Amino acid sequence: MNKKNVLIIGTGTIGEPLIGLLSDFKKKLGVDIYFHKRTPLIDEVAKVNSLINRGANLVVDPEKTEAFQKLGHKPILSYQAALELCDVVIDCTPAGNVAKETHYLPLKRHKNKKKVFIAQGSEKGFGLPYAYGINDEALIEKDPQFIQVVSCNTHNISSLIKAICPTITDLHCGDFTCIRRANDVSQNGSFIASPEVGSHKNKSFGTHHAKDAYDLFSTIYEHPNIFSSALKVNTQYMHTIRFNIHVNKHTTEGNILDKLKNNKFIAVSYKNLANKVFSFGRDHGYYGRIFNHTVVSIPSLHVGRNNGKTVITGFCFTPQDGNSLLSSVAAAMYAIYGISYKEYMKLFDNYLFEEV
Repeated sequence: MNKKNVLIIGTGTIGEPLIGLLSDFKKKLGVDIYFHKRTPLIDEVAKVNSLINRGANLVVDPEKTEAFQKLGHKPILSYQAALELCDVVIDCTPAGNVAKETHYLPLKRHKNKKKVFIAQGSEKGFGLPYAYGINDEALIEKDPQFIQVVSCNTHNISSLIKAICPTITDLHCGDFTCIRRANDVSQNGSFIASPEVGSHKNKSFGTHHAKDAYDLFSTIYEHPNIFSSALKVNTQYMHTIRFNIHVNKHTTEGNILDKLKNNKFIAVSYKNLANKVFSFGRDHGYYGRIFNHTVVSIPSLHVGRNNGKTVITGFCFTPQDGNSLLSSVAAAMYAIYGISYKEYMKLFDNYLFEEV
């Protein structure tokens, strides 16, 4: 099997673990991994060395080569050469849409070889919105060259809807309050002193979280009636979502629990503290991460009736970058192997928890 080349742009919250994950599985996935780091930093020498030791190849801008060499690094390629070489480019920076216009569109077909470009949740409009396990049929139908892996909270909301309402017409409406952590444990800034409420800027959807989930479902011609709110709290552990889902059919709490437990992308838990869930991921997840879309707290679950509808209410935790990492890998595997990509994704099933 001829190996395919994957270039990952950025070594931040998403980029760093994605480089490590793909490097660890590169032989089984049939890929070689390259990663681009923009800025040479002395406090990140150990991080770069670790990624290289795990089998990834360092790529830098030509004008930065000497600075990286002074830190003891040995870049393999220039950024432009890596862009031309690689079959798949995964942009993990907040500048994916800018790079699309300046670097990716001119190279979308190089030497008659189709390339696929993948960006992360912040880059709205980059390409087809995608979440592994939610709208995979859209990948096969549309065969996109530009893909946007949706945000971690969009994975969470969408997975709850998909599990509870496999047929979207069963959903009457859904309301989601995203209780967001202030900043990631790997980040320096953006911590806050107290809870900060968000505004409802979108007249139809409230915040972008519901709109992003709606757009994701729209790729498979489903149009859920959903609304979201958001606030940020002074913790670094995890996002939490309070969900309130109204379904048209009569159902029981036992039936809802079965649906949640039978969905491999959803983990259930009897824990009700974010730090306990976070700690479980740190101790038992792959490099400290939970790849499930969501972790539903069973003690918080309530199923009742209102105006002839069944109302499912509860809280769940969002596993931060874990779900986005898995979708990024899935998108890359589809780009390389087409409709057989799910065979390669079976490698990661053991890292999806049934219970946390």
